[in-house]
Amino acid sequence: MTVVSGPPVSRKLAINRLRERRPLDAAAVDRFLARHEVPVVEGARCTFVYRGEADEVFPIHRIFERLRRLCRDQPAWRHRLPLPHLRAVRLGGAQHRADLAAILPRRSVLSRPDPLNPHLAHSPVGSSSVCYAHGHVIPDWTVFDPEARPGSLVDMVVPSRALRRDCPVTLYLPARFRRADPGTRYPLLIVHDGGDYLRYAAAKTVLDNLIHRLDVAELVAAFVYPGDRLAEYANSAAHARFLTAELLPRLEAELPLAGTPSGRCLMGSSFGAVASLSVAYRHPEVYGSLLLQSGSFVFTDIGNDHGGGPAFEPVVRFVNRFRAAPRRVADRLFVSCGVYEPLIVRNRSMVPVFEAAGMTVRYVEARDGHSWENWRDRLRDGLSWIFPGPQKFIYE
Repeated sequence: MTVVSGPPVSRKLAINRLRERRPLDAAAVDRFLARHEVPVVEGARCTFVYRGEADEVFPIHRIFERLRRLCRDQPAWRHRLPLPHLRAVRLGGAQHRADLAAILPRRSVLSRPDPLNPHLAHSPVGSSSVCYAHGHVIPDWTVFDPEARPGSLVDMVVPSRALRRDCPVTLYLPARFRRADPGTRYPLLIVHDGGDYLRYAAAKTVLDNLIHRLDVAELVAAFVYPGDRLAEYANSAAHARFLTAELLPRLEAELPLAGTPSGRCLMGSSFGAVASLSVAYRHPEVYGSLLLQSGSFVFTDIGNDHGGGPAFEPVVRFVNRFRAAPRRVADRLFVSCGVYEPLIVRNRSMVPVFEAAGMTVRYVEARDGHSWENWRDRLRDGLSWIFPGPQKFIYE
């Protein structure tokens, strides 16, 4: 992805002009906030502003420091941040809080979206504020296109002996899906955290648009929903049996699917990426491709202190075993991660391990965090590489 940072700002920053204003009173602050959208992005610099009484103000993000008072007499706070090539920063709240709680710093703070910032990112655990840097544009293929013929969503339930529960699944069928055409066979994409991808990553809209634009082949997607997510996605043999021995045979019996490893891909983010890798590890001849986003690939090189809680124990054992003896579990892996995530070092470290096992890896980093917008915005790169459409685009 090409990211455009802002041009150099030669004039004085707006916040500094405000600080020099006399009198700097509530009316002056009111006028400033009426004229500027907060955060104030000027070229490659961004100013965060908070108005209200407080002892200290901290944006909840790993790359920031505390805010400073605008002046002694006003309950207004500011912080200036250089944003070279920064695409988006999301403040407050983790997208999968249970995944990250053990590896993020623990603080007793009141966290809430920035009350002056209208831009929000949404997730299963709430909303967080977003700072869009100069030049950032939400990809048009993530937004509803009236010219794109819509696919359909079909809900089904798969009884699972492996998981001992009825498992809901939402199928995506492309707009020109033909069940009875003997000459058509569709690739299959199995998506972990399917409901969240549909709701927070606009997965149906993205698939409609990418297929319409011929970037991605017509495919069938199965969006699966976890029960006990941290148990089922943490290298669970039962989850692997459900996907491979129960869901996959049913789908291939009822739908005109390709039915070959090259036509099957597992996808997931965070713990869902761990689940995708572990399912393929247990069934290495079944899936040809994996799409792994911000994988929670926590491991230990020395000692046993991985910095996580009990939920990470099976993940660490699995990843340690995989790193010690890399195994070819698929032909191709698309791996992505945000550079502002606590997981970035782990994901970078896994790429040579995957390659050492003889798998073709495409690795993409984004100047973003652990968020559904990050994962949404990488879908064109990943899907067009794994299941390319007739255009056979390659996005750099």
